[in-house]
Amino acid sequence: MPTRNTSGLKTVHLTLPASTADLRALEIGTVVYLTGRVFTAREGVYKRAVEDGTGLPVPPAEMGTANFHCSPAARVNPDGSFNVGAVTATASFRFAKWLDGWFKVSGCNVIIGKGGMTSDIYKSSFVPNQAIYLTTVGYGTGALLGRGIKKVIAAHWLEELGLAQAIWVLDVENFGPFLVESDLDGNSLFERENAKIAPGLEKLYAGTKPATLRRFGETDDKTDEVI
Repeated sequence: MPTRNTSGLKTVHLTLPASTADLRALEIGTVVYLTGRVFTAREGVYKRAVEDGTGLPVPPAEMGTANFHCSPAARVNPDGSFNVGAVTATASFRFAKWLDGWFKVSGCNVIIGKGGMTSDIYKSSFVPNQAIYLTTVGYGTGALLGRGIKKVIAAHWLEELGLAQAIWVLDVENFGPFLVESDLDGNSLFERENAKIAPGLEKLYAGTKPATLRRFGETDDKTDEVI
């Protein structure tokens, strides 16, 4: 049952695996906490599973249907057990070229990451697979999210891909917060809000000088800065 937090945002506690009906009820901008099974998979896994044609190391049912694009703070203990203390999201736009194949091999209907994608990608790849995208809330939340990890079920492709790129299968409880960035119709929270913000950017920056120090590749066009 949805509730409202102190800021007035709708909050949903979603049990995984989520049904299509569960996802249909999620509106963009809703705060979501997850309970159930989540697995990490990023570029190395996508390339190996889809582009190289390897598929997944175990049946999808063992991994769950919620894939987190992240770099875990993980370790293998001397007794062979695993520990994941924090999970820091990575930008998801890099995964777009593998998505159609990824949905086929993984059966995922929830993708979690940072920064989102575009409504075009949501409509072309997510909507046909009845999937949504959840985004992390700001930076520096890896340790906060780590509190929701209750058990590390398994780690796959450690030798092949290393700690950061391996698949980590996690049982989680009240794992979040995340925001619904795309819904089952392919709408994007970021695009909706950016459309409200962008018209005022030129006025906001009027009279300011270009930054002295910039990251490599950063633009001077303020209308391109908010993505």
